Amino acid sequence: MNPQIPQLTPAQAADRTEAVLLDVREASELADGRIAGSTHIPLGQLSARAFELDRSRPVITVCRSGGRSSQAAQFLAGQGYDVADLDGGMTQWLAEGRPTV
Repeated sequence: MNPQIPQLTPAQAADRTEAVLLDVREASELADGRIAGSTHIPLGQLSARAFELDRSRPVITVCRSGGRSSQAAQFLAGQGYDVADLDGGMTQWLAEGRPTV
């Protein structure tokens, strides 16, 4: 974990309505639920598809438990994005009873 990447709680992430929530899980994992309005780009495709993200908006990376989203956040930070990581991922989001679609 790199201290340069802010770790947000689900409550903090939900309050960041200006941010793009980037879900980097595999497509098969989305059946477990995803955060409404999130953008889906699997981690393995991120380097080729990062151009799809709006550079004028902060990005919050999300995965199941936090490992892949941390990698995605490191990559995006290296590309100059304003990025934070959802601490605990979807596991924590669901544990707090937050809504999914």
